[in-house]
Amino acid sequence: MSMMQTFKERVGLSETGLAKRKTVTFGDSSSVTDGRFWSTLSVITMAVVWYLGSAMGLVNPIFWPSPEAVWQQFISISGEGYRNFSLWEHVWASLYRILVGFGLGCLIGIPLGFAMGLSKVIRGWFDPIVEFFRPIPPLAFIPLVIIWSGIGERSKILLLFFAALWIMVIAARAGVSSVKLTKIHAAYSLGASKRQILLHVILPNSLPEIFTGMRVAMGVCWGTVVAAELVAAESGVGFMIMVASKFLSTDIVVLGVIIVGLIGYGIDILMRKIEARLIPWKGKA
Repeated sequence: MSMMQTFKERVGLSETGLAKRKTVTFGDSSSVTDGRFWSTLSVITMAVVWYLGSAMGLVNPIFWPSPEAVWQQFISISGEGYRNFSLWEHVWASLYRILVGFGLGCLIGIPLGFAMGLSKVIRGWFDPIVEFFRPIPPLAFIPLVIIWSGIGERSKILLLFFAALWIMVIAARAGVSSVKLTKIHAAYSLGASKRQILLHVILPNSLPEIFTGMRVAMGVCWGTVVAAELVAAESGVGFMIMVASKFLSTDIVVLGVIIVGLIGYGIDILMRKIEARLIPWKGKA
């Protein structure tokens, strides 16, 4: 072995080292899962830019308030409340509406998507309906929701239900369609019944797609909550944002946006943890 070849192997420049490194890192999802350092650096960078922009007067405080103003509003609303409700009551009102609407969308959308993926009759019957309503923004249903359910709590939950339903139908249908036929044939050859194939082959292999759909649906519901709370709401983070915008209270608006973003991000992280615990085989099949 030559001295140059030994040197290349030590520094990882040999063909074997390069090939190994490419195989391990490039295209390997496990090599990009841990990015806490860069996530922390990203948050710190945004905070510093916000602070410096406000301190140097680069941004008009009417259009974008300073971090100190937003923090003072957080302290004030946490202690004194806003529009007859405390900050945590506003947060819980939005959370309750989103969780109920999202839960109903999953409860109906997932079985319907499974049925569409397993039966050509059901798929042929419901496919035009799903594909017709899927591109329609949830905001377009606001007039109909008011006519159907009035201006009470049901109208807001119904709007969020529509936001989540079609996403979950498509996710469940895609999950069933993604199951490899060889796995089903292998289960049949081992004497499995249709019920066993559904529970032990189709369902486990569909869960990754379903969880991805759940994360997307939750994000859409969070994006729709502001519009849902426009329907004669008296509480909720979206209600706070809309009322504050009418009085140009941009510090409260930014506070509400931050709260919505933090809660949405927290829910997404929670769903990732649940997915990692319940579906350890994702990406390994």
